Amino acid sequence: MAAASLPTVSAMSPASDLSAYLELQAVEAWLGPRPVFTDLSLCLHRGEHTVILGPNGSGKSSLLKLLSRELYPVVKPGSWLRIFGSTTVNLWELRGRVGLVSPDLQAHYRPQVRAAVVVLSGFFGSVGIGRSQQPSAAMEARVAELMAQLGLAELADRPFGQLSDGQRRRLLLARALVHQPEVLVLDEPTNGLDLQARHQLLAILRDLARAGTTLLLVTHQIEAIIPEIRRAVLLRAGRVVGDGPVEHLLCDGPLSDLFATPLRVCSANGYHQVLPAA
Repeated sequence: MAAASLPTVSAMSPASDLSAYLELQAVEAWLGPRPVFTDLSLCLHRGEHTVILGPNGSGKSSLLKLLSRELYPVVKPGSWLRIFGSTTVNLWELRGRVGLVSPDLQAHYRPQVRAAVVVLSGFFGSVGIGRSQQPSAAMEARVAELMAQLGLAELADRPFGQLSDGQRRRLLLARALVHQPEVLVLDEPTNGLDLQARHQLLAILRDLARAGTTLLLVTHQIEAIIPEIRRAVLLRAGRVVGDGPVEHLLCDGPLSDLFATPLRVCSANGYHQVLPAA
């Protein structure tokens, strides 16, 4: 079944939540021949750091595609999707308000692209810089500033393919921050990182959260959830099966049910670790 365009607000739709950056009501969406969501309702707010947690295949990445407008819901009565309060969104404006870090994006960059160009491409929403794209002096200065802040200044001329996974992930983070976005979306940001690189990245994310950037973390890795994240949304098979404070949901019972395996959760200093219950 083919996906249709974003639904317009009907007379029966309530007023938009002005603090929300994503509002979903009874959303149905398809990827090719199969539905990924049939009745998904969820509201995410600015200033509320949130983790979307679920096993592989639960619909986490598809949820991000709804936010980035790579995936469109089916138009039907009583269903809508709003981004920053609107059912119609200019993609250029959206890229300035929402930054994205994802393994998929990392895989699209050619190994020979210079590190600084990776960050600079965030201004154009592109992978690399084309001949028709002319970076300004202000853009170049912003790139230098971000690379210095994230400990990447010495890598500016290094080819992307010669960098470690941790360095590449920090470059993509810098790319996502060029517009000083209101919301930073992180899709499995610690996948493939060693302990040092993971801790470096999590420390940066904590600083961003404290400075006022709203974080949306999408993961199946409990240990990637920083203490500043206070809301958890549990997703399984395209449905929300839990939504509330992390202290209520990052526990043995809810996580054992979510991942369909007996688990024991250990917590220390605001972080959580999952062990087999047996």
